[in-house]
Amino acid sequence: MRTRRIGFWIVMLAALAVLASCSRKPEPEEIVPPPGSDRPAGDSGELSGAPRTDVAVEAEPVEVGAERLEDVFFAFDKYTLDATARSALMRNAEFLIAHPDARILVEGHADERGTREYNLALGDRRARAVRDFLARYGVEAEQIQIISYGEERPFALGQGEEVWSRNRRAHFVIE
Repeated sequence: MRTRRIGFWIVMLAALAVLASCSRKPEPEEIVPPPGSDRPAGDSGELSGAPRTDVAVEAEPVEVGAERLEDVFFAFDKYTLDATARSALMRNAEFLIAHPDARILVEGHADERGTREYNLALGDRRARAVRDFLARYGVEAEQIQIISYGEERPFALGQGEEVWSRNRRAHFVIE
């Protein structure tokens, strides 16, 4: 009887260890950007695994007449706006201020690393950061809606930092 009880607890502890390891987000490794890359140093991580062979697609800014709204991109696991993102958002804000009837949807996206729930929350924080920046710059709040798609709608398919960096974005949709 005592042997069965000990065996039961060993199995339970093993099951808990497996569950804990599945829910943990892997620690990213430090990646040094290739020479000539405009990506900041210290952008984190690649996960191991077989590479996918899907074809990546080039980004196109959203066009309204002759104007374009530029997507903004984020570092791994971040929702802060770097200088490049702020510059693009200022141009987008100037267009939106000049066109007060224009309505936009800011979509927050993440790469495939992390849990679905974590990536939805990260996409939401990215969309909110963009909305808040545009509002501080003078865009009317009624012009901006936000949504998070997390990792569910990747722009580029595949694995590796080049693909993942293109999926960590805030995308603009003119409504």
